[in-house]
Amino acid sequence: MSNNGKDGEDNLSPIKIFGMIIPLIPSLMFRLTGTFLRFKSDANKAGKIFKKELVNQGLDRETAKLFTKEYVEGSNLMKLFNNQS
Repeated sequence: MSNNGKDGEDNLSPIKIFGMIIPLIPSLMFRLTGTFLRFKSDANKAGKIFKKELVNQGLDRETAKLFTKEYVEGSNLMKLFNNQS
């Protein structure tokens, strides 16, 4: 029987839970960094395709460049997290 009087349940203190989570942090950070870099790469590829299609549809290159900048800026996660305009 456990310390808290309930069968089958362990008395996990916050320190024990924190101790179980600490070893997982490096792996989690590595995976999040990989995901972030892949997201940025995909956003840049999409921006190039977007610009190419704008030019193919007859828009001048400078205007297409401005539209593409706005398009890619929508994928800026740091700006979204900071809630900046």
